[in-house]
Amino acid sequence: MYSASTLARSFLAGTALLALAPFAAAQSASAPPTPVLEQVQEFPHQVTGVTVSENGRIFVNFPRWTEDSPVSVAEVGEDGSLKPYPNDEWNSWRNARKDEMNAADHWVCVQSVVADGRGNLWVLDPAAPAQALTVENGPKLVRIDLATNQVAQTIAFGPDAAPQGSYLNDVRFSADGRHAFVTDSGVKGALLVVDLQSGEARRVLDGHPSTQVEKGVVVQADGQPLRRPDGRGVEFSADGIALSNDGTQLYWQAIKGHSLYRIPTQALVTKGLRGEDVAADVEAFGRNGVSDGLWIGRESGHMFTSAVEENAVKVRDLSQGPSGTPTTLVTDERLRWPDTFSEGPDGSIYVTTSRIQDSAFFKPDAPASLPTQLWRIRFEPAPARQ
Repeated sequence: MYSASTLARSFLAGTALLALAPFAAAQSASAPPTPVLEQVQEFPHQVTGVTVSENGRIFVNFPRWTEDSPVSVAEVGEDGSLKPYPNDEWNSWRNARKDEMNAADHWVCVQSVVADGRGNLWVLDPAAPAQALTVENGPKLVRIDLATNQVAQTIAFGPDAAPQGSYLNDVRFSADGRHAFVTDSGVKGALLVVDLQSGEARRVLDGHPSTQVEKGVVVQADGQPLRRPDGRGVEFSADGIALSNDGTQLYWQAIKGHSLYRIPTQALVTKGLRGEDVAADVEAFGRNGVSDGLWIGRESGHMFTSAVEENAVKVRDLSQGPSGTPTTLVTDERLRWPDTFSEGPDGSIYVTTSRIQDSAFFKPDAPASLPTQLWRIRFEPAPARQ
């Protein structure tokens, strides 16, 4: 199934050893484990999200950005096949047929899939093909029961939560499973706090500096400013999101930005859901550099960041506080725009490469259907020291 390639180990010198320290806690007599990069799968369409369930099932999604993708959400089979998920009907939306179809029960433009560890797959659909106009009745968060492969719950987001210009990006779930936290990377960044029982959603930090693009930041690719043909650069607002292991802190950042922010989840589920201002609860938490996806390791509690300008994945020790900085874990020229992270049951880190810098948004001659990849970083134990 896998086409594997072992990464060059030169980065293991210097500070990178510190980055690997959390994975070696149980091997004090051995060298830190070696991260090995493997390609799991290549896709014929532009992938963004990936998630791995607690029993190892892998799911991915393909947004409708520069093409009318024939599949939005799929399960990756052990043989490398893609099975539309949960079925063909949910994946049957086509932009050309939007007047004939109900956006509420079809995948319109899915951006993220997340398994919650409780037997559910959640699908976040901002319903904004080409990251443009939001399709009426389309924005939603959908829960699928992994035991039955049936849709069990749909939370629809009205214009108060997902107005025109929004692009709901990624989602994390509170430790008790009662709330969801969503980033909006659209024209005006924000966070959403969702009560999963009632379906109530509240938009918070709407327009707050922590959720907006940072002025003066120019995202680069291949050492050059990344711009559209009309001169506009990358303008994604609050995007990457991660929840601390104890569930008490929510972290996020804009892609067009260097700064990481966090807020106590208690403030979001109390004051935020009541419509109270939570701006005073936001804490600037140092700098990650330009990054898309964020993930906090299940065991280490360290943050993985996608260094899109460097074709790299970095890791940061959050216990160092705002002064901590990410150090390189793996770098490879094939990691073109590392996008979304997930963690497998064995601790391997999965990451998609969405190749945004190679897409028709920025390269008009690029094919509408852009091949992309899913990668896995596994940690190979070092031999015991003699």
